[in-house]
Amino acid sequence: MNLKEIHIGKLITEIVDENKIEMLRICNFFDVSEDDIENMFNSHDLRTDILLKWSKLLKYDFFRLYSQHLMLYAPPLKRNAKNEDDGKAKIPHFRKNIYTKEIIDFMLEMLENKEKTKEQIIKDYNIPKTTLYKWIEKNEK
Repeated sequence: MNLKEIHIGKLITEIVDENKIEMLRICNFFDVSEDDIENMFNSHDLRTDILLKWSKLLKYDFFRLYSQHLMLYAPPLKRNAKNEDDGKAKIPHFRKNIYTKEIIDFMLEMLENKEKTKEQIIKDYNIPKTTLYKWIEKNEK
């Protein structure tokens, strides 16, 4: 799966086909016409409330695709420790990334194919050195 270019409509279509979910059930769940569902299938992006409904219906976390995209293509900036402790932030700041199996496999595959070195992965994706080495060690077993 290409996480660089996410076409959410195509992914939803694939999962609907894979799970053999009938169009009538989908239309009833969303309370919309078949044409509206087809438009969603062809859409490159969807509103978050609609994507949340798709996630519930298909029991698949579509938001994780975007989180993984962010981890791979827009790693978080280092924050100033002084700003983290001031307690003035109104939105939550996540202190740790959650690396999924797909992310780990992607990193290890780049190493195996010699597309990137360990140092490049650590620098480009802001992955702690110890974390990468633990992945490598576990993969060798």
